[in-house]
Amino acid sequence: MSFLLDTDHLSAHLRRPSGLSHRFVQYSGRLYTPSIALAELFVWAYRRPDPTAALASIDTMRLHEVNVVDYDTDCAKEFGRVRMDLRRQGIEVPTVDLMIASVALVHNLTMVTHNTADYQYVPGLRLDDWLLP
Repeated sequence: MSFLLDTDHLSAHLRRPSGLSHRFVQYSGRLYTPSIALAELFVWAYRRPDPTAALASIDTMRLHEVNVVDYDTDCAKEFGRVRMDLRRQGIEVPTVDLMIASVALVHNLTMVTHNTADYQYVPGLRLDDWLLP
């Protein structure tokens, strides 16, 4: 099984590497993140007065621990399909979260997030939360 890491798990790993290091080692080579979550991490880095250390941490993680999956045409198509299926049921999922979920669906990855409430209604999406005690 391979995993798509949401921004919350990536930022937790960057802040406290020892907290998730066992999962990163256990699933080495099977960890992915969407380019969308990477963009959110760059916002996190540039919020700092001096982003140098945070940017270096992101680069190290990206180069050695987590593969980046681009948001492409297939993901956009899946996003549109799922968005309309959910809207027909009266369910709204935040746009960025649904974009991230569409990457997991297209690439058959288990979504790892602490924000399970926003993802719970996405049909076919497997969820896991590594931040739970």
